[in-house]
Amino acid sequence: MYRADESAGGPVGVTVKDIALVAGVSTATVSRALRGFESVAPGIRDHVLEVAQRLDYIGSPAAAALSTGRTGSIGIITPFVDRLAFQRMLAGIERELRHTRTDFLIYCTGDPSDPHPVPPHQRLARRVDGFLVLSLSAQSPDLEKILQLRMPITMFGSRGPWTSSVQIDDRAGAAIATEHLISRGHRRIAAIYGRDAESVAVLEHDRHLGFCDAMDRAGLQRDHELLVPGEYTMSGGARAMARLLDSDEPPTAVFAFSDEMAYGAIRVMAERGLQPGKDVAIIGYDGHEMSELLDLSTISVPFEEIGATAARSLLEDIHGRTQRPGTTLLPTQLVARGTT
Repeated sequence: MYRADESAGGPVGVTVKDIALVAGVSTATVSRALRGFESVAPGIRDHVLEVAQRLDYIGSPAAAALSTGRTGSIGIITPFVDRLAFQRMLAGIERELRHTRTDFLIYCTGDPSDPHPVPPHQRLARRVDGFLVLSLSAQSPDLEKILQLRMPITMFGSRGPWTSSVQIDDRAGAAIATEHLISRGHRRIAAIYGRDAESVAVLEHDRHLGFCDAMDRAGLQRDHELLVPGEYTMSGGARAMARLLDSDEPPTAVFAFSDEMAYGAIRVMAERGLQPGKDVAIIGYDGHEMSELLDLSTISVPFEEIGATAARSLLEDIHGRTQRPGTTLLPTQLVARGTT
């Protein structure tokens, strides 16, 4: 039965002294081995770690932070936590961090177009070693103070000064989606965006630009009445589709900036006796698993790989293994199905 000795850095039950006794080394060696110091021979370090794991030792986070200068945690900043895209990215992040003894904190900023307090950057900075910034524009006021901290930061969907980033070419992906509809003979094409597609402070702006690029290259008129918000939700997509179908000249095809909005649009079409791909074509964006069940054409985005790549990049920055901030570009893919 091991004694409690919190002053030694361990929890109630097992202490550094206990590990040293079982491993047959000094407490100083145990301390250095647990912190990963290279001055400890690899064989001895592995032996100490094996004993610590066998004894179910849990080190003090506060003590570790003081001795190493690191907290063992990262912060994740994102505007939404309830979207499928974030959940898939989080799965990739968790997969990458699982074997690194790194925890994460999530801070949700809320919709960028709504007024709200900026993140408590000073409090967050004391609790983490770096930040993953997901789906926020570098122009967002939510990031101004975070970027000024000059801490390790990896961003998805945007770039900022002194940061690494993981990117997909949303502008090209949106253009491909629109060109796919045009290639099917459609000329009156609507777009269901999120909240404010024309603002550079939101990431959907690139999808809006890609839609405009394709329409302009084809010499097609962009009717403002056919650009409607869907709030990146199924219910929002349903309202947007109802509005489009009730217009004086309904579109023959719709590009929804997310699969979730496309799902809502398809539901409204079904309620009105319209068949996707026959009466009105529709394509989504993101490549969620449910899209295959609904036979929805989409632009597939590798969100799990985005999350894993971003987490790996941030850890490399935190541990000083990155010479300079860089950008990793991951591909999207057109998946054509029955709705087009």
